[in-house]
Amino acid sequence: MATAGLKLDDNKSLPFTPNSVKLSAIMTQRIPDNIVRPLNALTFDVEDYFQVAAFDAAIDRNSWDRLPLRVEKNTLLLLELLARHQVKATFYILGWIAEKVPGLVREIAECGHEVACHGYGHKLVYHQSPQEFRDETRRSKRILEELIQAPVSSYRAASYSITRESLWALEILAEEGFTTDSSIFPIRHDRYGLKGGPRQPHLVRLPSGRQLLEFPISTIRALGVYLPVSGGGYFRLYPYRLSRYLARRINAGGQPFVFYLHPWELDPEQPRIENVGPLTRFRHYNNLRRCHARLNRLLCDFSFSTVSESIRADYPDLDRLPVHCYGEYRLASA
Repeated sequence: MATAGLKLDDNKSLPFTPNSVKLSAIMTQRIPDNIVRPLNALTFDVEDYFQVAAFDAAIDRNSWDRLPLRVEKNTLLLLELLARHQVKATFYILGWIAEKVPGLVREIAECGHEVACHGYGHKLVYHQSPQEFRDETRRSKRILEELIQAPVSSYRAASYSITRESLWALEILAEEGFTTDSSIFPIRHDRYGLKGGPRQPHLVRLPSGRQLLEFPISTIRALGVYLPVSGGGYFRLYPYRLSRYLARRINAGGQPFVFYLHPWELDPEQPRIENVGPLTRFRHYNNLRRCHARLNRLLCDFSFSTVSESIRADYPDLDRLPVHCYGEYRLASA
């Protein structure tokens, strides 16, 4: 993602291209105001600022217990905002966080939101063995289910790290009782991504014959490439009117989009991690102060609910979803 020397103003250059591209070069399609609006999926990955994968080299995991937790305060701020808009969301929660602040997990569930699994310790899937992945996923699922006294059936990998190198994880998820995954990001990126992967919700047919419903992170084609529309750093980086336009284009095509954010992205006062590179620093801290107001606008402009409710509303007959096979693979060779 190129950034040097590029302007971030609404009417100036786009920060994700190496050239000076006006917003008007992308926002070329007129979208009618009277389109039928699908029910989009609103999701939050509940981890703290020091658990971001980009900080792995800068922060020793053994120091996590000594760092100040800010996730509870930031997540409660999110819950207040959602209550004000009367919107439900899916919260993908780390097992490590659930152990530290179990009351927060119960509060999320008691507010009517969907509790989902984000793994245990935010380790990238492709850095784990299949057995390690199974053990930590099972551990996190058990912790969450014991806290809310209900099944947890939806999963999202740390940093969308189910890639071509770790597709074996989908089989393990199905074996461990998950029915829905939202880990695949169909773009090219230095840390994640499955370039060329399906961009719409679909059923994954696994080598064992099992199936898993995949709700991929949303992208849309513009300027000859697929642009993320989905939230996180992109939501903070793009001018809001571009984010809204791209999301409306997806809805105009009759499809829901999945939006994601982290509680730390609403926290401009979080401690600064100094010993990281300039690109990591930019991606993490850019526009934190604007994120809460932008999220408030997004909740006004679009219809949202949980991943489960979005699927039920937009795809009532799952048998009509496209079926995709990501290729044959064996756990033993992963």
